[in-house]
Amino acid sequence: MNQVTVSPKFQVVIPKDIREKIGVKVGMKMEVVTFGNRIELIPIEPIKKLRGFLKGMDTNIEREKERF
Repeated sequence: MNQVTVSPKFQVVIPKDIREKIGVKVGMKMEVVTFGNRIELIPIEPIKKLRGFLKGMDTNIEREKERF
């Protein structure tokens, strides 16, 4: 388990192995979410990066027959 220390300016350093694992880059924006006494940092992805992430998804939907 990784541990970090909060600086006098309330800053923390994300450990290198975690930065590499999730692809954190310098200048990247992150959303901060709290759940009780827990803090989560969620990387904000540019909308262009999401293009095509549903490629190959089956869009066929079985529909009910008309009831008339």
